[in-house]
Amino acid sequence: MENRICSLFGIKYPVIQGGMVWVSGAKLAAAVSNAGGLGLIGAGSMKPDLLREHIRKAKTLTDKPFGVNIPIFSKYSEEQVKVSLEEGVKIFFMSAGSPKKFTPYLKEKGCIVVHVTSTPSLAAKCEKAGVDAVVVEGFEAGGHNGRDELTTFVLIPQTKKMVKIPIIAAGGIATGEGIVAAFALGADGVQIGTRFAATKESSAHENYKKALVNAKDTDTMIYLKSLIPVRLVKNSLTLKIEELEKRCAAEEELIKIVGENAAKRAIFDGDVENGEIEAGQIAGLIDDIPTVKEVFEKLTEEINQCLKNLNSQKFFCF
Repeated sequence: MENRICSLFGIKYPVIQGGMVWVSGAKLAAAVSNAGGLGLIGAGSMKPDLLREHIRKAKTLTDKPFGVNIPIFSKYSEEQVKVSLEEGVKIFFMSAGSPKKFTPYLKEKGCIVVHVTSTPSLAAKCEKAGVDAVVVEGFEAGGHNGRDELTTFVLIPQTKKMVKIPIIAAGGIATGEGIVAAFALGADGVQIGTRFAATKESSAHENYKKALVNAKDTDTMIYLKSLIPVRLVKNSLTLKIEELEKRCAAEEELIKIVGENAAKRAIFDGDVENGEIEAGQIAGLIDDIPTVKEVFEKLTEEINQCLKNLNSQKFFCF
């Protein structure tokens, strides 16, 4: 049976690499595309000129399809869209804003548009706006999350009932077993973030990668719910945030303690005590820093073994 995500993007495997800030540069995106998935350049931490550089670099590293992820709320989003089009990008993953803002324009330009959502009802609105597919991201995911706290397991089947376009599941997926589970619930593809953040091709600082490897099962939590909910690995900064949140501190006080470029401090600069270590709950399963090629090899092995195990079991006694 032909996979809708593979057909849509012209890729071998229905695996998308999340467009993560300070992580998803040209090197990572190209490596994922070369391995058979779809790599995304994360424009959220890039000014337009830097995005142009990464797009051009990615073209020298792969002849396979790749795309860009652009947060709509960014003050650079319009320029980032313009630069991406000028450089011939045809695949756009949009997030953090209304799908109505760019979808009609990008579709007129002959582009494929995917929107990241956190609820089935928002996914339906995206379909109505004309997107080609939706990413439904559960609360397990790293970084900024939706406020409704829906998990991936409930998002996929409910979205499946509400939309006809392809569904890409995200949040809590880093293994072959997770991919099989997502497909069993109705997903057409998966988007993986944290697992790819801890690879050799990731742009992130080695300290950040090691923090992901060292993270245990309960080491991530959602913070800053009064601002924008974000899942982080616990460190000195999160302890300060937690203290302020316990006494219901004003938003201004929270903003001050977090400071500017908090994600950059941890992810790119390597200050894993005073910066935001954005990571999903799946970090508890990550214990190495492989190449992207090795990740795909392991995922394939795990999927095949998982399917073999399932085929050997009798679920119902009819």
